[in-house]
Amino acid sequence: MKRIFLFLVLACHFSVYSQFDIKGIVINNSNKLPIADVSVLDIGSNIKVFTDADGKFSIKSLEKIIFSKDGYTEITIDINKHNRTKDGYIIIALTPITNLVEVVIEDYFRPQKHRYATEAISSITTSDINRGNPIELHPILNRVAGVFMQNGTLNTNRITIRGIGARNLFGTANIRAYFGDIPLTDGNGESSIEDLELGALSSIEIHKGPSSSSYGVGLGGTILFRPQFANTNTSESEFTTSFGSYGLRRVLAKAAISKEKSNVTVLYSNNHTDGYRDNNEYDRNTVTLASGFDIGKKNNFSVIGSYVNLNAGIPSSLNQENFENNPRQAAFTWGRAQGNEDVDYGILGVTWKHNYNPKISHNTSIFGSFRNNDESRPFNILKENATSFGMRNRVLGTHLIANQELNWTLGGELFLDYYTGKTFENLYQDFPSGTGSVQGNQLSDLDEKRYYYNIFAETKYKISEKFKVNLGVNLNQTFFDIDDQFLSDGEDSSGKFDYDPILSPKIGINYTLNPQFTFYGNIAHGFSTPTTSETLLPDGLFNPDIKPEIGWNYEIGTRYSLLHDKLYGSVSLYQFRVKDLLVSRRTVDDNFFAINAGKTTHNGAEIELNFDIIKVNSGVLKFFFNASIYDHTFDNFTDLDNDFSDNDLTGVPSQVTNSGIEFIAQKGFYGNLSFQTVGKIPANDANASFSKNYELLHGKIGYKNSIGSHFTYDLFFGANNILDTKYASQLQINARGFGGNAPRYFYPGLPFNAYGGINIRYSLASSRQIN
Repeated sequence: MKRIFLFLVLACHFSVYSQFDIKGIVINNSNKLPIADVSVLDIGSNIKVFTDADGKFSIKSLEKIIFSKDGYTEITIDINKHNRTKDGYIIIALTPITNLVEVVIEDYFRPQKHRYATEAISSITTSDINRGNPIELHPILNRVAGVFMQNGTLNTNRITIRGIGARNLFGTANIRAYFGDIPLTDGNGESSIEDLELGALSSIEIHKGPSSSSYGVGLGGTILFRPQFANTNTSESEFTTSFGSYGLRRVLAKAAISKEKSNVTVLYSNNHTDGYRDNNEYDRNTVTLASGFDIGKKNNFSVIGSYVNLNAGIPSSLNQENFENNPRQAAFTWGRAQGNEDVDYGILGVTWKHNYNPKISHNTSIFGSFRNNDESRPFNILKENATSFGMRNRVLGTHLIANQELNWTLGGELFLDYYTGKTFENLYQDFPSGTGSVQGNQLSDLDEKRYYYNIFAETKYKISEKFKVNLGVNLNQTFFDIDDQFLSDGEDSSGKFDYDPILSPKIGINYTLNPQFTFYGNIAHGFSTPTTSETLLPDGLFNPDIKPEIGWNYEIGTRYSLLHDKLYGSVSLYQFRVKDLLVSRRTVDDNFFAINAGKTTHNGAEIELNFDIIKVNSGVLKFFFNASIYDHTFDNFTDLDNDFSDNDLTGVPSQVTNSGIEFIAQKGFYGNLSFQTVGKIPANDANASFSKNYELLHGKIGYKNSIGSHFTYDLFFGANNILDTKYASQLQINARGFGGNAPRYFYPGLPFNAYGGINIRYSLASSRQIN
């Protein structure tokens, strides 16, 4: 008996002696942000702790620990084989999984589960981006319910969310966009989204409707592009090259180095295509930087930046006859003038995060950008320069009220945009064909200062385990200071103009019925200010009566997860009512001005469904389907003597569906096949002309594997428009014919096209990080 007692004492002593005091930090492997509420379970002792708001934990362990959290891949580490940092910490990197129900939104604001959001949010991962040819953004965004991106060419695009922005003539407006914490939306309200290098992104988050108080409540919504930082304690390099139809060439090179408290990633890419159409060559060089470093235990700094040099031809739109019979030609005047844009564009921002204590922190970002553009058009030659500066600051807090968690943020954003634009005569008609644009006399010289402020507050409160509420408010005021430097035309457009302050509130709720169903709803106010070109009358004078578009969004929805999380998705219904709708009136050729002359009602339904047919450790075979059903109409719209009330909203398809199947493998073969249908689209407010409905089939296959412990490779081949469908990829809405010519509504989409390439990666990973 004494021997047994002595053995038990020695065993207990040995067990206690073998325990290790472990402390560490858990981060998101995609964006390097800390993850709160991660379960840290020691297998031997069955002791469990959770990470705090900064991702930190401390635990006594016998040997092995399991790290798990909904929305991330679970991992197990052996502490005997896991090194510590100089401060005694281990760093654990969890990788997000792609299940839409479980995906976690790592908002700079505060992490939260997607299923508990009170608004419609869609997330696009790196895997989603790599499903196609990552030179093109539109196939990626068009797989998201409620989002529709038209692309006339790689440098001519228009993104709409729930029909908002569809009537903007050129580019993307009425939608807020950010790269990290740096605004991509200029003081003019326009966003240059297509210029970003997709290979530099870790994820894309799309907030549909004006429900994101912290990001300026764009009328259509907000798109957040997350930069990709280096994996912790890893040195790696990556090279990708691909070739395809119509002279497509893509080269991407990336280098990333990460230490315990610092990391840096530098990426260079060149994207080139000769183009499907005449005068359609495209060449873009991009350099992107993403870096982060810690100073002490409470301060973290990150630096992100991007430089783009773009030179691209502009073939413009075609009339019905040319679209049907000779879609490869450029519009006649644009071809004769050799329409072109030459752009230099750069952004740079620094973000400082400071933790006062586990409950209070702040994020402060200082950013700047520049854009120089020389653009030759048949009607004039434009030379413009824009320089922007700004700052965002947010104070974040977490408290307990009545034993329930309250998260809040309070902050502001100040943005200043200095713009100079000059136009000159284009004398291409006075020279032999093939000469292209020739600069003539000056026509205008306009300097502008465009600036605004946003002040915002937002709070999320968990009333109970099942019921959560979200309140937010945004206050904005926008100013214009116009200085006309060209007075020889006898007109002076100078003046100071400002809009009244706009207060945009929102309220959202979320109710968890059971583990299978979560319901949400929100009411939110939003606005969009007119662009500069929309504020000027035909004689170049500022229109003092022009007003921002404003609207209210009403939405209900559900997120579901059935059959043990194999079947999951969401359903949402919304009504969006907009007044003071901006109406564009064309004067000559491609010039126009705008007035407030309408109201619209946007009724819609969005359905997302995902089904994991096979889900094993080596890969997933899944089916997906989503549908956007649009009933968007002019509620009250009279333009001169024309009454367009009850007509379908211009530029919005009747419906869009996406379906497909894909196999995602850890190693070996992978592939996907997607099928998109797009309903007919009104080309003008009178609904007298429409684009035809069309179907597109895209696919990609590949093989990825490793050579040794450091090299991996990925061979891929893909094809777009496999059915060789003839379709209009973008509409020039409300186009008018001049000189007896038919209106030029249509941008021809690419016929069947293919691409292929290889990605090679070399990684020298430290044993101090597990992911």
